[in-house]
Amino acid sequence: MANKPAELLLDHIGLLKSLERSLPVLDLACGNGRNGLVLAPLGILVEFADKSSESLTVVRRRLAKGNLPGKVWQVDLEQHEDRVFSGKHYSAILGFCYLHRPLFPGLKEALMPGGLVIYETFTDEQQRFGRPDNPDFLLRPGELKTLFENWEIVHYFEGTLENPDRAIAQIIARKP
Repeated sequence: MANKPAELLLDHIGLLKSLERSLPVLDLACGNGRNGLVLAPLGILVEFADKSSESLTVVRRRLAKGNLPGKVWQVDLEQHEDRVFSGKHYSAILGFCYLHRPLFPGLKEALMPGGLVIYETFTDEQQRFGRPDNPDFLLRPGELKTLFENWEIVHYFEGTLENPDRAIAQIIARKP
């Protein structure tokens, strides 16, 4: 699971193909780029954001090896979160297995009208299955849907999945 692209992204990749191509897609806290690297071969410009220089080096190598469009942004998303996205604009934002609540206002602002957020992370029910188990990194019931309550909800799921067992919330929402 950790190295494969998220099923949520793969199941809805067609939505991203139809977006405005002049702005990049942000792969938030991208790690080794497992999600954004699925989009790059489709000609979609992806900005890979992560704190880890090691992870971004892996992304750079994969982009270069495939001669793929993309750029990396080394950033500590949890520092200066109130302005980390200042001046940034995206056609879509991908967020998987990462939660830092103070980022959401800036993320929502950085997304262009009509743009998509595709987000999946763990809920507080995850504590039944193991890590992560810190409530600061787990969504409360209905929290993800509430964050995007005034947006068009294209997809929403909150519950448990198997292989591996995990408790998650997923959303795909279009900014008005």
